[in-house]
Amino acid sequence: MSGKDVACREIDVHSSDLNTLSQEIWKHPELCYTETFAHDYLTTFLEKHGFEVERNYMLDTAFRAVFGKDGTGPHVAIMCEYDALPEIGHACGHNLIAEVGVAAGLGVKAALQATGTGGKVTVLGTPAEEGGGGKVDLIHANAFEGVDVAMMAHPAPLTAVDASYLSREQCNIKFHGKASHAAGFPWKGINALDAAVLCYQNISCLRQQMKPDWRVHGIIKNGGAKANIIPELAELEYYLRTPTDEDMGILKNKFIQCIMAAAAATGCKAEYDFEPKAYSNVVTNRSLAKSFTTNANTLGIELTPKEKYAGMSMGSTDMGNVSHVVPSIHPLYYVGVDGCLNHTREFTTASGAPEAQPLTLEISKALAMTAVDVYTSPEMLTDIQTDFRCDIKGS
Repeated sequence: MSGKDVACREIDVHSSDLNTLSQEIWKHPELCYTETFAHDYLTTFLEKHGFEVERNYMLDTAFRAVFGKDGTGPHVAIMCEYDALPEIGHACGHNLIAEVGVAAGLGVKAALQATGTGGKVTVLGTPAEEGGGGKVDLIHANAFEGVDVAMMAHPAPLTAVDASYLSREQCNIKFHGKASHAAGFPWKGINALDAAVLCYQNISCLRQQMKPDWRVHGIIKNGGAKANIIPELAELEYYLRTPTDEDMGILKNKFIQCIMAAAAATGCKAEYDFEPKAYSNVVTNRSLAKSFTTNANTLGIELTPKEKYAGMSMGSTDMGNVSHVVPSIHPLYYVGVDGCLNHTREFTTASGAPEAQPLTLEISKALAMTAVDVYTSPEMLTDIQTDFRCDIKGS
């Protein structure tokens, strides 16, 4: 029996337990950096199945589960995500991402053991993808040092290995004015809400000159304390997204001018800061993607025709940052419910539905089979590294 066959069989053997794992995390949604239930459940599960587990690895709710030794062959890291969204739970299916990571890890471990192939596999628990940038923290802590390939899979309305994920920066804006009685002495005040509204409108007008694949979206978080007081403080929160980090620099410059123009027009003082953990665009490694596609086809996984998602962005992820330091793939897979979009209550339901399970197991097998290709083909690893150097130099 080949290593790939062993990996697929191992995933099937544990399918019931893997489903329970996903369901338990789905039933206990936890926000970024507070995923203690998921952390404990996943680490206990992996330890039970023969992995050497480090709990609270560099972050309170991160973990590392390892099988194999350094220097014996390639080192493949498979990501787990498990944080939820405020109010709507697992509306991005991170319970399924955790299941995929564990399932693929089990399959790879079994394949290495059965065939005697050298190599190391790490199932890496990465908290706080939803805005927290857990993988960025782990990169800064050198968690990916010595890793040759990183991979994960994400539930979505479609199945693809090369969908677009954008660079993303978050900006918090404050306008400082001066309070005064809005009816008695309005001329004594400086209206921070006016500045916020002008800023919002400036940015909306900027969209006419933005590239089609740039995105800017935001909210006014604070518009004042009471209607009869000229607001002395107004606050906004914005996300900026572009296909590349280079484009992000251009968009940020235009965005800042919109802020400063609003301040100048109203006499307010502007204060803005960009969150330090920006998300980079995902760089899909071509050789890894080719292997994954072949393995997916072997399993009968139906990939969405590219023309159906060409020009579409799937948002942003801190897996993009990983892809800039380690050759990576981040395939998407259909969850079995038509018209179901991420970050909706409908997707929360789909992430816990029985229809998602067969598809989750199949995509786990495709990842595990791709990892087996990395271990057994030195030429492929060379091609992966060549692609990575070219991609990063180009970006």
